[in-house]
Amino acid sequence: MNQPAPRVLVVDDQTLVRQGIGTLLELAGVEVISQAADGAEALRACCDHTPDVILLDLRMPVYDGLWFLDKQSQLGIEIPTLVLTTFDDDTAVFEALRAGARGYLLKDVTVDQLSHAIESLASGGNLIGPSINDRLVRAIQAAPPPAGADQTVVEALTDREIEVLRLVARGYSNRQIAGLIHLAEGTVKNHISATLMKLGARDRTNAVLRAIREGMLG
Repeated sequence: MNQPAPRVLVVDDQTLVRQGIGTLLELAGVEVISQAADGAEALRACCDHTPDVILLDLRMPVYDGLWFLDKQSQLGIEIPTLVLTTFDDDTAVFEALRAGARGYLLKDVTVDQLSHAIESLASGGNLIGPSINDRLVRAIQAAPPPAGADQTVVEALTDREIEVLRLVARGYSNRQIAGLIHLAEGTVKNHISATLMKLGARDRTNAVLRAIREGMLG
């Protein structure tokens, strides 16, 4: 049976861009349930419509994307958020991911790539654009470990947990991972929960970032 189309909130301060993205997504089979021009409007729309995925621009006047991500975390709103922006500098990427974004794409992606990313997040995955991911990995690997970092964390993960985490890093959802390595979806979820606890990570994206820093993913 086909999965229902993801219900999406589009957040962008430029009216033409926001409406254009909404129209293209609708044509691609994604249901756009609401639109917002800034972070404050986005918070209200989350309460009114409860979307499956939030498509978020970063740079907006007054209440920008980072403000929204911080507020979303403070209020305990756990809706997967995909950043879609023209800003590809390392600082913007790191700030958005640390603030809880589950994906980060540039606005030069195709509609097919964007709809795939939305479906991935709606299914529990995460997705970072290839050009962003390459720079992100290099930046993390080049950075020195934080002072006092626990160097025993890597040994605490089992081979299966590392295998699952590698697939998480590639953007697969729990269901997709279960199919790829022939496990029950609940077992995959348990492996991910154990990995988050061992790495001291609050979500899947932060677990991947920590694992890359520790050199766990090869």
